[in-house]
Amino acid sequence: MKYNQLGNSGILVSELCMGTMSFGSSGYWSVVGSLGYEDSKRLVDIAIDSGINYFDSADVYSHGQSEEILGKAVKDKRKDVIIATKVRGRMSKEINDVGLSRKHIIESCHNSLKRLGTDYIDHYVLHSYDPITPFEETISTLDDLVSQGKIRYYGVSNFPAWQLMKFINTAEKNHWEKPVSLQAIYSLISRDVEYELIPLCLDQKLAFTPWSPLGGGFLTGKYRKDKPMPEGARRTNEEQNFIQIDPEKGYAIVDELEKIANKHKASIAQAALNYLLRKPGVTSVLIGATKPHQLEDNIKTTTWEMDAEDVKILDELTALNPIYPYWMLQFTAMDRANGDFFL
Repeated sequence: MKYNQLGNSGILVSELCMGTMSFGSSGYWSVVGSLGYEDSKRLVDIAIDSGINYFDSADVYSHGQSEEILGKAVKDKRKDVIIATKVRGRMSKEINDVGLSRKHIIESCHNSLKRLGTDYIDHYVLHSYDPITPFEETISTLDDLVSQGKIRYYGVSNFPAWQLMKFINTAEKNHWEKPVSLQAIYSLISRDVEYELIPLCLDQKLAFTPWSPLGGGFLTGKYRKDKPMPEGARRTNEEQNFIQIDPEKGYAIVDELEKIANKHKASIAQAALNYLLRKPGVTSVLIGATKPHQLEDNIKTTTWEMDAEDVKILDELTALNPIYPYWMLQFTAMDRANGDFFL
C-alpha cells in the first residue's frame, strides 16, 4: 500500500480509501449494502490489515448509521486512521436541517462527532454545492471548527470548477483555512473531471479522491453484452441507476479491461482501479464492498501496476470529445510550438 499527501496538508492517506456507504440499512442508501455491525467490522479489519488508513462516510448514509458503525469499528484504532465524513444533505424534515449554513454545519458536525464516538473529525467534506448560502458563511464556520479542534482539515465534493476556485479565493482573501481536497466522480466511463477539475486540483495542490471508480459496478465485469442482467445487482434496478452509462461504450471498455486483467493475472475491477491510480492528480481512490472477497480483490489492485501502453489504449478508447475552449487551446499550443504567435 502506498501513501500520498492529502493535498497541501501534512497527513498521508492510503492510495485506496474505504467507503462506508454500504454500512447501515436505513433509507435510500440502504440499497447499496445494508450491512450490520459485524459484517461491517469484518470489512474494516480487512482494510486496516491491508494498510488502508483512510475511511469515508457521510451523515446521510443510512441516516447516520454508517457513521455509528464506522466509529464503533475503529474505536480501538482511532489514532491510526483518518476518518472523513460529509455534511450538506437533508437529515430531517425540519426546513433548515440541510445545506451549508452555519446552523446546519455546526449542528451536523456535533451530531457526526457523537455518532462516530470521537472528539475530532480528520477530514470534513462538504457533500455538494449549496446555491443559497454565501461562501463567507460556510468557510468562516469551517475555520471556526478547525480552530476549536473539532475538525482538522476539510474538503469539498461535487463542486463545479468555477465555484471551487471562487471558494478557494474567498478563503484566501479572508485568511481562513482552505480546502485540501476535492471528491468527484471519476472512472473510465466518467472522465469529465479531466476538462477542468483535475487541472484545478493540480494547480491548487488539492488532493483528488475519485468516487464511483467502477461506474456503479459496471466496470466489475458482471454486466456483459448479450448476457442477462445479474439478479440483485444495483444496476439491474433502473431506479437505482443515478450514474448514467452508455452501455455499448461500457461493454467495449470492459472487454479491453478484461484483456489487460488477463495479462496481469488480475480481475477486471482491479484493472479499472489500477488505471485511476496511474492518472495524474489522483490521491486516493474510494472503494466499497459488501463482501470480504470483493474488498480483498480491490485491495490486490495495489500489488501490480498497469504499464504505459495499457493506459494509452484505455485513454484512447475512452477519450473525451474536445469542447470549447479546449479545442481552441490545442490549436494555440501547436501554433506557439511552431513559432506562430497569431493565436
